[in-house]
Amino acid sequence: MSAYKGVRIADFSQGVAGPMAAMLLGDFEAEVVKVEPPGGDRWRDHPGYLAFNRNKQVATLDLETPAGLAQAKALIAGADVALFDHAPGRLEALGLDAATLTAAHPALVHAWMPPYGTSGAWSGLPAHHSLLGGLTGAAFRQGANADVPIHLIIPVLWYAQGVMGSAAIGAALLERTRSGRGQAVTVSGLHGAAEASGAARALLQPPLPRGTPPGANPRYRLYQCADGEWFFLGTLFTNFYRKAFEVLGLEDAFDALEMDMLAARDLLEGIFLTRTRDEWLEALRANDVPCGPVRRRETWFASETVAEAGMRLTFPHARHGAVAMPAPPARLSETPASIRGLPEAVEAPPQWPAKPASPPAAAPTAAPLAGVKVLNLGTVIAGAFAGALLSDLGADVIKVEPPEADPFRSDGPGFLMYNRGSRALGLNLRAPGARELFLEMARTADVVIDNYRLGVRAKLGIDYEALRAVNPRIISCSINAYGDQGQRAALPGFDPLLQAEGGMQAAQGGEGDPILLTIPMNDVATASVVTSSVVAALHARGRTGVGQEIKTSLLAQSLLFQLGEMVTYDGRPPNDLGGEDCLGVRATHRYYACADGWIGIACDTDAEAHALGQALDVDLGPAPLLAPRDGEVAERLEAALAGRERGPLLQSLLAAGVPAAPVLRSAEALQDPWLLENGFLDAWEHARLGPMITVRGYADFARTPVLGRRPTPDIGEHTVEVLRDWGIEPARIQALLQAGAVFASDGLGGIAPAPLPASAT
Repeated sequence: MSAYKGVRIADFSQGVAGPMAAMLLGDFEAEVVKVEPPGGDRWRDHPGYLAFNRNKQVATLDLETPAGLAQAKALIAGADVALFDHAPGRLEALGLDAATLTAAHPALVHAWMPPYGTSGAWSGLPAHHSLLGGLTGAAFRQGANADVPIHLIIPVLWYAQGVMGSAAIGAALLERTRSGRGQAVTVSGLHGAAEASGAARALLQPPLPRGTPPGANPRYRLYQCADGEWFFLGTLFTNFYRKAFEVLGLEDAFDALEMDMLAARDLLEGIFLTRTRDEWLEALRANDVPCGPVRRRETWFASETVAEAGMRLTFPHARHGAVAMPAPPARLSETPASIRGLPEAVEAPPQWPAKPASPPAAAPTAAPLAGVKVLNLGTVIAGAFAGALLSDLGADVIKVEPPEADPFRSDGPGFLMYNRGSRALGLNLRAPGARELFLEMARTADVVIDNYRLGVRAKLGIDYEALRAVNPRIISCSINAYGDQGQRAALPGFDPLLQAEGGMQAAQGGEGDPILLTIPMNDVATASVVTSSVVAALHARGRTGVGQEIKTSLLAQSLLFQLGEMVTYDGRPPNDLGGEDCLGVRATHRYYACADGWIGIACDTDAEAHALGQALDVDLGPAPLLAPRDGEVAERLEAALAGRERGPLLQSLLAAGVPAAPVLRSAEALQDPWLLENGFLDAWEHARLGPMITVRGYADFARTPVLGRRPTPDIGEHTVEVLRDWGIEPARIQALLQAGAVFASDGLGGIAPAPLPASAT
C-alpha cells in the first residue's frame, strides 16, 4: 500500500504551486480530483500542466453558479483534503473558507496556498512569480553586474511552495491519525519564498555583498575555456580547491592564493582559457575535483546520466503524442511513488461518500510531527536544511556533527537559517564506541538523514541495513549528487554543478554567458523533497508498522525544480530565456526603475496592457504583449516611469487594473510592513551572536501550531542534554567524552575540553 492510498483530495488550485502539492501526494496514490472553472486552469496551455496534474481526474465546475458550488461542496464532504489557492476573501465569499468547511467537516484538512500572503495590500494581486520575487527581496538577492533586480527565469518560489505544501498537508494528515481531527493548513507564496530564497541577518553584523553573475568566489565559480564553452568549478571545500591547484601545477602557489580571491580569480580565468572545456573536465575529474559543464536543459533531460538514474518517463497523449517528463523526485523502498497517467478529463466529479461528521472527544494540540525524533547527519545545505524544515513541522531534530564540524558551519546568515530549530550533538563516528552509541540512539529514533558520498555510510557501519537491524521502524533518507546508480553515482557534487549541467545557468543567461543562480536551487529543492518524503514514509509506517529507505539526489531536483520547463513533446513551445541582468520576459512583464526604487509590472492580457498604456499616457503599439523586454516599447515605459515616485505610481496603476508591486531590496524586505503583517519575518536572539532576523517558518497550522523554534546551535551545544534524553547515564557520558566519542560546546563557538566536570553531565 502506498503512503497516501485511500486519501481523497479535492484540488481547486491552478498554475504551479497548488497543483504541484497535490501532484506529489497523488504520486503516492492519493486520489486527486482537480476542479477547474469553465475556461480551464490558467496554465492549461503550458506544457507543465501535463506534469503538475498527472495522476488526476479533471472535472469542470462553475463555482459562480449555485449548481456548480453545490457539486463542489458535495465533493468536499467526501474528501480528506480540500486544496485552494484563491486570494484572501474569495473563499469566504463562496463559503469555502477554512472556518466554514472544518466546522462542517471536522476531519477535513483545509489547505490554502494563496500566491502571496494572507492579508494586506499585495495579497490580492493576480499570481505572478516576478511580483512575488520582487515583494520578498528575492529579485535583489540574485547576483548581477549592475545594481538592478533580476527576473528569475525559473519559478523557484512557486516550486518551493508546492513541495512544502505537500509536506504540510501530509503532516496534517499524519497528525489526524492521532487526533481524528482535520485543520486549516496555510502554505502561502511567502512560505515558498522563505523556503527557497530565505532572508536572514545577524543584526550586529553588516549585510553580505551582492554576488556577481559568474560567482564571486574563485573556488566556486563559472569559467570559460578556449573553445568558448563554460564549466563550473565546484571546489567549495579547501581539500577540493587544493586538488584543483594540483591539476594546474600550482601546488606551490596555493597557500599564497587561497585567501587572495581577486588574484586567484584572475589567474584561474587566464589558465582555463588555454584549453578546451572537455580537456579541463577530464583532467579535473581525474583528480576528484568537483566540476560540471554548462549545458542546456534539453540536453540534460535527454542525457544518458538522467536515463541511468531512471528519471525520464514517457506517456502517450492523444494530441501531443509521446510526452516525456521527469520521474518522481525520491525513491521510497517500500511504498514507492509512481506516475500512472496524464491528467484525465471526466464529465463530473466522483460521488465520494461523505465523511463522518462527529469529532472525537479529545482534540490534541501537539505539533504535527511532535514526538518524531530525527538524527540528522546532513551537512552544507541540502541535508542540514531538511532538518530545519522537519523541525518547523514539530520534529525533534538532532544535528550530529564530527569534531571537524559541518564544513558549511559559520556565523553567517545562511548557516544560521539552514540549521535553525535543531539541537546539536557532537559525535566522532570514527572514535571507539561512537558507532555503537549512534546505533543505540537509532534504536529509538524515527528518522536518520545523511548526505554522504555513495559508500560512506557502509564504511561507517550506519547504512540502512545496519539501522534496520536495530530498528525495523527506522526511516533512513540518504542524499547524494547524482543518484545511487550509473557511472556518476560516486562522484562528489554541489548545487551549482547541477545548475550548470541541468540547464539552469544557461536558461538564466539566455543567449549570453551563463549565470550562477544565487539561490541554491537544487539544495533547497532537495531539503523540501526530503521533508515531504519523510512525512510520506511516516504516514506509510503508521499503516504498515515498518520503516523504509528513501533515496534522492541533487540530480532529481535539477529536474523537479524545472518540472514545467522539462516536459517534452514534438512541437512543444520554447521556454522563456533570461539574459544579462534580465529584468523580465517582455516589455509589459518586467521590472522598472522609479525615482525612489523599483516596481514590477506583470500584464498578461490585452486589457491589462491597454490599462497600463492609458495610466502612463504611453503608446504601447498594436501588440504590446509581444514587445520584447529591451526594445522600443520598454524604453518608452522606462522613460515614463523613471521620474515618478513609487508609492503614488503603484496606487494609480493598481486603480487602473494593472498588476504591479514594489521590488524590495534585501534590507527593505527585512523591515517591510506588509511582510511583517503576514508573519514572514521572525526576530530572535542567538546566545552568542545577539539579535537575529530570519524568515519565520514554512507552513502554518491552525489547530496544532509549532511554537518556540530553537536558535541555531553551536557545535556540540546540546550533547549532554541529548544523551540524557536518550537515557544515557552520567557516568557513561563522562566515559564517552573522555574517549573522544562525543564532545560538547565551549560556549564560544568551539569545542570544550574533555572531560566536562561531573556536574555538567
